[in-house]
This record gives sequence, structure tokens and C-alpha cells, in this order.
Amino acid sequence: MLTKHFRNFSALWLSAALATAMIMTQPAQAADVMTVNLDHAEVLLLPDRVATIVIGNPLIADASLQTGGMLVVTGKGYGATNLLALDRGGRVLLSKTIQVLSAGTEDIVVVYKGVDRESYSCAPDCSRRITLGDSPGFFTPTMAQSTARNGQAQAAPPVR
Repeated sequence: MLTKHFRNFSALWLSAALATAMIMTQPAQAADVMTVNLDHAEVLLLPDRVATIVIGNPLIADASLQTGGMLVVTGKGYGATNLLALDRGGRVLLSKTIQVLSAGTEDIVVVYKGVDRESYSCAPDCSRRITLGDSPGFFTPTMAQSTARNGQAQAAPPVR
């Protein structure tokens, strides 16, 4: 009789272990994935008691915490990374995959010169566009111009 109970317990334990393994290996649900377009921002509402935000790869996505428990997630590069929201004890309150995709390309013109690539935004006139994957000879000076322009646009120091 003891053997019969042991077999029933073993079968129950094996069933529970298999069910747990199946749940743990399920692919991420759609709710666990946040899609953001490159160079765009999306708002994510955080659970209560979040103390720390972690982005797996800040070259793919960036996050900025706002008041009211809002997190602004910006797509920085193509691909996927993860986002974790932790409480003060280090417990994970939220875990999401951030998928960064290409935005609508209706106004983008890509020019290939052999293996070199250049991207232009043509709405309404064509201007150089900083795009991942452009050749270094095009990307680097375009990025330098954009950086210089952004530096000039920053607020002037306060007058004393």
C-alpha cells in the first residue's frame, strides 16, 4: 500500500515539474513586448514602488523617468533589449522586452554609391539624415553637424 501512495505521489510530482517547465519555456506574451520606432518615444506606466530602472542595452533603447510613475522609452537603435523595474529590495516588479523597429519610411531616400550608403529625409526638401547603417564617410560629418547644431540650441548660461 505504501508503494501505491509513493507511485501516486511520484506521478503527481512529475506532472507538476513538467507543467512548471512548460510554463517557464513559453515564449514571451505580447504584453511582455513593447514596440518602439527608431527615434520615437513611447510612454509606459510603471507599477508602484519602483526604485530602479535597468535597460539591458542603452544603444537600442533609452528610458527617462517622469513624475506620476511614467517612463518614456526612446528607440535609439534597431534590435531588442530588455527593461527591468526593481523595488528597493531588488525584486523585479516589471520585466519587458523593448523591440525597436524602423519607423515609417515614406520620406526617406537611400542612395547607394557602390557599397557606401547615404540617407536623406525628403519632406519636403531633401536633407542629410543620421541613419544607422550609413557609410562612415557620410554618417560622421552629418553627426558632427547635428551635434554642433544641438550645442548651439542649448540654453544660454544665466545672466548675473
